[in-house]
Amino acid sequence: MMAGQQPIIVLKEGTTREKGKGARSNNINAAVAIADAVKSTLGPKGMDKMLVDSMGDVIISNDGATLLKEMDIEHPAAKMILEVAKSQDEQCGDGTTSAVILTGELLKTANLLLDKHIHPTIMTSGYKHAANKAIEILRKSASPLRASDKEMLQKIAMTAMASKGASGSKEFLAKIVVDAVTSIADKHGENTFIDLDNVQIQKQQGGNIEDTEIIKGIILDKERAHEGMPEMVTKAKIALVNTALEVRKTEVDARIQIQDPSQLQAFLNEEESMIRKMVEKVRASGATVLLCQKGIDDLALHFLGKHGVYAIKQVKESDIKKIAKATGARIVSDLSDLQKEDLGYAGNIQQKKYADDTYTFIQECKNPKAVSILLRGGTEHVVDELERGIHDSLSVVKVALQDGKMVVGGGASAMEIAMALRAYAPNVGGREQMAIEAFADAMEIIPKTLAQNAGFDAIDIILELRRQHKKGNKNAGINVFTGKVEDMMKNNVIEPLSVGLQEIQAASEASMMILRIDDVIASKSGGSSASPPGGYGGMDDY
Repeated sequence: MMAGQQPIIVLKEGTTREKGKGARSNNINAAVAIADAVKSTLGPKGMDKMLVDSMGDVIISNDGATLLKEMDIEHPAAKMILEVAKSQDEQCGDGTTSAVILTGELLKTANLLLDKHIHPTIMTSGYKHAANKAIEILRKSASPLRASDKEMLQKIAMTAMASKGASGSKEFLAKIVVDAVTSIADKHGENTFIDLDNVQIQKQQGGNIEDTEIIKGIILDKERAHEGMPEMVTKAKIALVNTALEVRKTEVDARIQIQDPSQLQAFLNEEESMIRKMVEKVRASGATVLLCQKGIDDLALHFLGKHGVYAIKQVKESDIKKIAKATGARIVSDLSDLQKEDLGYAGNIQQKKYADDTYTFIQECKNPKAVSILLRGGTEHVVDELERGIHDSLSVVKVALQDGKMVVGGGASAMEIAMALRAYAPNVGGREQMAIEAFADAMEIIPKTLAQNAGFDAIDIILELRRQHKKGNKNAGINVFTGKVEDMMKNNVIEPLSVGLQEIQAASEASMMILRIDDVIASKSGGSSASPPGGYGGMDDY
């Protein structure tokens, strides 16, 4: 800065600053580069990405949230796009790629209007109008969904898995997913509450995807604590304790002086007697299985084994809580309080070995509120990608049950919004009308990308989609397997209402925030600058 002839230094040496159109253009280009990086993964015909980190670990996936989380992104505006994927994943579990692509396209269409000297404030105001209208349109086009309609829930689960590595077995896996979510659902009046933490996913490579199974109970990655214990217990009565079956140590440093052998023997006998009493307390309760959050003395394990009790020690607190929900057991903090009423029930508890791993299966529980899915696959990468597909599918079924509303996919909802926004824009008038029309153009990126990824002519398909929606076919979308415009409801391409709503909200808010930035000040110590060297973190390589 200059005051008269005297320079005034305001910013620290080494700080870079970019203002006005240059800063805005830079941010938009970075965001668009991120969107282009994941664009080819959208839809059932999308491609996968291979990411290799600095340690040489490999991730193969087409899940938008996973890819962006693992990318080493430097540009500050690009990191804002990362937040779009993160929020979409946390809220709905699916639609992350669509949300990121939509954000990039909103910024790309906005940039064209900025070049025509439309002020960013007018652009953001128009986008706000358009987003609100788009949400209203989507809500109107939604269909009701009954919680008892398991067939429809399975179709929603299959849609979520269609673009993942699990797509080859999506019908088989969808049944498992719906069974898992409906098992743990809690109904309170008209509301349904679902906590996906109560679905435990255990991965085991070996076998094939069709060997995946749901366990109406919990799988512990632990084996029985003593060889003398049975390998299987039927009609098991389960005690859950979060205290150790060991002789307690004193709180302060203490020393016991023993002056002759008889005193030593008496001390050992007393210790054994205390442990026997603990084991007797477990037996007296009627428990045939003991799961302990802390340690169990070797002598106690010996006595438990002699009495035919199946015991596991050092069970994680999170697993203990899941077992309580699955079996109906109450967690006991003081062994002397253990009663018959505290015990849970499982029809079968047994130890199973897969390759080098040994598990304990707690299964055949009555009305379990926690369940497990054992995922199988040929290799580690297959199982990891299968887990991502199952996670997305579980999340959308949960959201669908809680919403009670569904919309069609395949670009049909996006096209319906685009057509309705174009009809609405003249009612607003002024320069905001141009922003609303730009928002409508951006919405078409979803069907356009689906067509491109499937190898079809995007222009022809977009024109046909417009014609069908103009005729009132609001469910008309692209069939990526045939390249034809068909009814997506009949094709069972369905998703929960919340997925679409969250995509529009997250994408519009992120794009508006980036458009309002006209000054980027980056300190040298910050490790990033407005224009990172070598483009935008190597995004163009994708």
